[in-house]
Parts: sequence; C-alpha cells; structure tokens
Amino acid sequence: MRVHLIALPEASASVLYGLHEVLGTAGRSSALFATSSDATLAPPTDPPACEARVVAHSRGAFRTTLGVPIEPDAAFTDAPTADVVIVPDIDLADGIPDHSEWREACDWLRRQHDAGAVICSVCTGALLLADSGLLNGRDATTHWSAARLLGERHPDIHVCVERVIVPAGSAHQVVTSGGSASWSDLALYLIARFFGQEEARRIAKIFLFGDRSDGQLPFAALVRPKQHEDAIIQKVQVWIAGHYAVAHPVWEMTRRSGLSERTFKRRFRRSTGYAPLDYVQTLRVEEAKQMLETTATRIDGIAREVGYEDANAFRRLFKRLVGISPRVYRQRFLAVTDPVCPATPAGDARLRRAPR
Repeated sequence: MRVHLIALPEASASVLYGLHEVLGTAGRSSALFATSSDATLAPPTDPPACEARVVAHSRGAFRTTLGVPIEPDAAFTDAPTADVVIVPDIDLADGIPDHSEWREACDWLRRQHDAGAVICSVCTGALLLADSGLLNGRDATTHWSAARLLGERHPDIHVCVERVIVPAGSAHQVVTSGGSASWSDLALYLIARFFGQEEARRIAKIFLFGDRSDGQLPFAALVRPKQHEDAIIQKVQVWIAGHYAVAHPVWEMTRRSGLSERTFKRRFRRSTGYAPLDYVQTLRVEEAKQMLETTATRIDGIAREVGYEDANAFRRLFKRLVGISPRVYRQRFLAVTDPVCPATPAGDARLRRAPR
C-alpha cells in the first residue's frame, strides 16, 4: 500500500510522523508474534508492506509553524498516484490558511482522488478536504472545536462531530477522523481495511493503542520463541502446538521427550525461556485471545476448547496473564479493529451483545 502524507507549514508533525511510523509497520508485525499453531515456526515472509511518503509543495526542507523540521520525500508535482492520501491535523490558530500551498494541495488532492486514491483527514485536516470539494454533500467529522467552522464554511457537508471515523461515499473513498489523537484510530482503520483485522490487532498491541487504564498486559502477545538447537525440545514444541488442550500436557510432553522429568524441564526452559507449564498456559491463553477476537463463541466454550473444563479456573488464569477478564478483552479488541462501530448506536448495541 502506497500512502502519501501531506505536509503543509500548518501541519502537525506529531500526527504526520506518527502515521508514518505506524503505517510503515503494517504488513511486518507477524514476524514479531506467534500464535498457538505457529509457535515453533520461523518468522514468515512478510506480506507486501506499506510505503509511507511525506509529500509537500516542494522537496525542500521546511519548519512547521511550531518550529518542527520537515523533510518531504516528494513534491506535489512529481508524487505518483497513491493508494491512500492523508491530510494531518492543521493548526488553525491564525484561521484557514490562504496561500498557494493550500490551494495547490487542494488541486493535488482532487487529482489523487480522481486517480482512485482513498483520501483521508485527521482532525482539522478535514478543512482542507472540504476546500478541495471532496466532502461536498457527504458526511464528515473533525475536531469538535472546528465543527462549527466546517459547517459554516461548507453548509452542504453533514458534520458528524459525535463520531471518530466517518467513511463517506459508496466505496468509502473519503474518510475523515475526529480529534488530533484520532490519527491512531484512522491508522488502525486503514490497516484493517488493507491488511486485515488480524494485522490491525497486532499493530494495536505493538503500539498500545486503545484503553491503557489496565496497563500493558492486555496488549501483550506471544513473542515468537527463540530458535534453538535442541531437536528433542523442538519436536515436543511442534507436538504441543497442536495438542495444547490435552489433559496433563506437561506429563505428556515429558513422556514424548523420552527424558526424565527433571532433565526435560531443565532443557525445555533453557531452550525456550519458558517453564513447560507456563509455555502450555501461554499457548492456551493466546489461542483463547484469538477466539475472543475473531469468533462469537461463548467464553465457557472457549475455555473447553483450549483445555479447561472449569471455566472459572480459565477466567482466573486469563485475568492473571492478561490483566483483564475474557469478556472485557473481547469488547476491547472488537473496538480496536472496528473504530467506526462504537461511535454509532448499532455499534454500541453490538458491543452490548458480545457473548459473555
């Protein structure tokens, strides 16, 4: 995915470079994490990644109105057609900019849109989209403090200030997001749209996007175990990756290894960095997290599928390892990968109906 980020003197550098870094990670996160089914495999070949570029009036370096240096990768005149173009937050302290770069950016946005690019804005960047004519007759959002200005300047735009992400048009070719911090919601929306929801969830976990009131544990995932040379332990890892739900898993792993219990535990920890029981519990909880994120299976059913007949024992283990209950985890990561949903009445109902 080729993304162009518009840089104007009034642009927010934090939003510009935040988007640059996060979107540049899209398509590469799978090399960091493992699931229960691939915990022993080497990191996969990365899918096609996202190329983010800063585009401005010219390639010459300049400073924003707040003094932050910007060095564009391309100029409006030589930038190729993008898959996605994003206008970051715009400083409106001195009113709507009225200079040639603003008008040139409007013209360039229209050309990119006509060539098939998805055009997006963050916060007050919606004013540039509006001046380009791309929001005519459409729903849009912006920062709450700029909503009246947007509506007065362009009365044919339906300003949905209560929403965080607003895709507009039949093909959602124009997307606006709310306040300045909503750039992270826009990034997750685009990653889910172009790379899939699983990738968006991984990115959210890497950057801790979302509610952080419960600390980091809800975002933690199974890091790919280190590579090692112990063939016996590798064989056991391959087996348990597909049989983590069996009764007495550590006993069965020990038996299959042909080693004494003490020797097996010592070699397993040395090779993987985990005690055998911790390893099995981590695989089980990681699989449960995947099911909570991607299915509507009831939590009691998930507990049984990952190896726990006692659903309450599973809930206690899950909360100890993840920091929150399975129900709260499901609600949180449903919202992470569907930022449009929670802002609408239908979305709220969907969250309330999440299986317990």
